[in-house]
This record gives sequence, structure tokens and C-alpha cells, in this order.
Amino acid sequence: MSPAAQVTLTTRRSARFVAWTRAWRAGLVSFDEILDDLTAEEEQHVRDLPGQWREEVELREALPALAKLHPDEIRLVLPVPGDPRGLPGPGPFTSHALVNGEGVIASRLGLVPEARQHTSGSGVTFTTVLWRAFELSEAPSAHLPGVREADGALSQALTETTTRLVRLDVAQWRPELAGALQALRKPDAETDLPPGYDPRARRLYARACVLDRVLTLAGQAAPGGALNSFEAQQRDEALRPLAAACRAALVAACNAPFES
Repeated sequence: MSPAAQVTLTTRRSARFVAWTRAWRAGLVSFDEILDDLTAEEEQHVRDLPGQWREEVELREALPALAKLHPDEIRLVLPVPGDPRGLPGPGPFTSHALVNGEGVIASRLGLVPEARQHTSGSGVTFTTVLWRAFELSEAPSAHLPGVREADGALSQALTETTTRLVRLDVAQWRPELAGALQALRKPDAETDLPPGYDPRARRLYARACVLDRVLTLAGQAAPGGALNSFEAQQRDEALRPLAAACRAALVAACNAPFES
């Protein structure tokens, strides 16, 4: 298997949820189309949705709660400790979003996806997604980076990080990471946005999605223990600015205004 082929991690669930839900609310895709996209690979449920008498419902039953929202009221957040941009103040939603590294703000509703692993009687392992819903005291104000700004910042961070990784001789202790970085110009079908987004937002999203997978791979332990503690520290320092730029790029692309 080629190095690039080993980057098989999927696009962030919150990113696809926001992109397709916004397109639905803009009237650009149907209710069935959004369900088909979001549930094609994983069964999805929502827990603790306000106004529901059942504790947990299927995504099909939960989405109508967003039916009256304007697309711009639905936003992606990708927080990490030390970088809580886009989150409301302290509370259960903020805590869960920080732990999981992603979330959706839909006016006064917050949603955080959690993957659940199951094993069938025949031993087959599969994943379902549980979206935890949180009622917010108010709709948080949006502080959105523009697509052009985020694109430029991502390009600069990628150039600087690649230079540092070359100096660290990443190919010696993590050859599949070095190869995966070369795959950034080859986005796949999973990195496409629904109708309504302009070409620049589409390009930024595709690029940032692939890069996000590479960064996830980079954060894993090197095979065979090839990465010692000092090398791990250097790697983390090199990748941190790129990870921040990647998160900002995904947020900017998914939350971008639709074409008029």
C-alpha cells in the first residue's frame, strides 16, 4: 500500500453535518439528500434533544428541530484546549466540544458527535454516532475567519511545517507521513461540499480535510517505536501551528456564505 493510501481517516463528522445541514436550510438539497449523505456509512442518533420525550432518537427524527433556522445560524466549531474559538461560555456543551475537538452550534442548540463501537454476534465491528444535544442560554456570536484569510494562513503554515519536518528527517521515522503530505493535492469524493459553496471555499475544504487526516496520522505513535520522546516533542511543536491553521480553514470553509 502506498503512503498516501494509508491515510484512510474520515472527514470530521461535525464538518459534514454543518455543510449539508446549511445547504438543506438554504433549499439547495432535500431532506432525503442530507440524510443519505450523513448516514451513508454510519447509523446516527441524537440524545437529549430539547422537546423530545424520548431520550434518544434517530437523526431523521431530530433534524426537523433545525427546520426554521437560517443557514448562517448553523456553524462548525473545532476547539482544542487553549483555543476555544467559536464556543459559548463555560457549560456542558463547551466541555464536551473541547473533549471531542468538534461540535455544531445551531442557534441555541449545541451538538457534539461521539463514536460508539459495536460488535455483532458474528464478530464484525461497526461504528454508530451519537450526537449529544445541549440547550444553550443564547446563540453565541460568530467570529468567523474569511475563506481568503484562512486559505492564505493554511498555505503559509503548510510551507513552514513541511520545511521543519524535512529538517527533522520525518521520512526516516515516519515515512507514511512524509508520503501523505504529498497527497494534499489529491482530495477524494468525501472532501466535496454540497451545492451552494463557491469554488474557493470548496478548494479550501478539500485541502483542509485531507490535511486534517494527515495531522491525525501524525499524532499517532510512530510504528516500531521509531519516535523517541525528544522526536515526539519536536514533531508536536512543528505540527501545532499547522493544526491550528487547518482547523481555522475547515471552519471558514464550512461556515462560508453561500453564493448569491
